[in-house]
Amino acid sequence: MVRIIDRPAEVLAEGNPPKKILEFAGRVSSGSKDISIALMRSPGGWTEPGQTPEFAEYSVVLEGMLRVTTRDGTHDVRKGQAVIVESGEWVQYGTPLPEGAEYISVCVPPFSADTVHRDP
Repeated sequence: MVRIIDRPAEVLAEGNPPKKILEFAGRVSSGSKDISIALMRSPGGWTEPGQTPEFAEYSVVLEGMLRVTTRDGTHDVRKGQAVIVESGEWVQYGTPLPEGAEYISVCVPPFSADTVHRDP
């Protein structure tokens, strides 16, 4: 069966300043239990709490730079690059440069507030 998603669902984002999440497929927009696909638009200076999610996250940076901090170090992912963070790995995302970043994020299984396990 083919389903067309007419427009993404806007999902409330964690972090400061606020970032815009547009979910094209996932629990909110399509009821998917297998995957979530979202366009992230993060302003300069955005950062979110660390987390240890129960899903793998695959991100492709379209514009700007995404900073990915793990227990192994800090990784700056730039336009045209991708990063994979495996399920169960502690991670913190941010966009420290003034221009922020725009990136596609794919989570398998899909993102869920119940399975992201953000730091207090």
